[in-house]
Amino acid sequence: QVQLVESGGGLVQAGGSLRVSCRASGDTFSHYAMAWFRQAPGKDREFVAAISGLGGSARYDDSVNGRFTISRANAKNTVYLQMNSVKPEDTAVYYCACRYGASVPGRSTNDYTAWGQGTQVTVSS
Repeated sequence: QVQLVESGGGLVQAGGSLRVSCRASGDTFSHYAMAWFRQAPGKDREFVAAISGLGGSARYDDSVNGRFTISRANAKNTVYLQMNSVKPEDTAVYYCACRYGASVPGRSTNDYTAWGQGTQVTVSS
């Protein structure tokens, strides 16, 4: 079973940049598609971005498309979310998730089988 641990969250000013990371252990990392979700206080967990097992395909939510980039380094068992031009509405706990299989998964939390504990990202205005 895959275990996921996020890191890199923190406080950033609006318009700035931040990169969060998620390191996986417990199985062959490239066999898993990966995704980032986020959850703001009082709101449901929402899809941010996903990437295929070998990194050749990705998809983004419209709210972050063009500002955020998901990538992975399979040799390091790590997936990244580079966040540029951040906005106060990007404030949330960011979670990584995985699903066995090479293709890019869907947007539903039900598509994923393992989750990290989350890392807080706060964007000040």
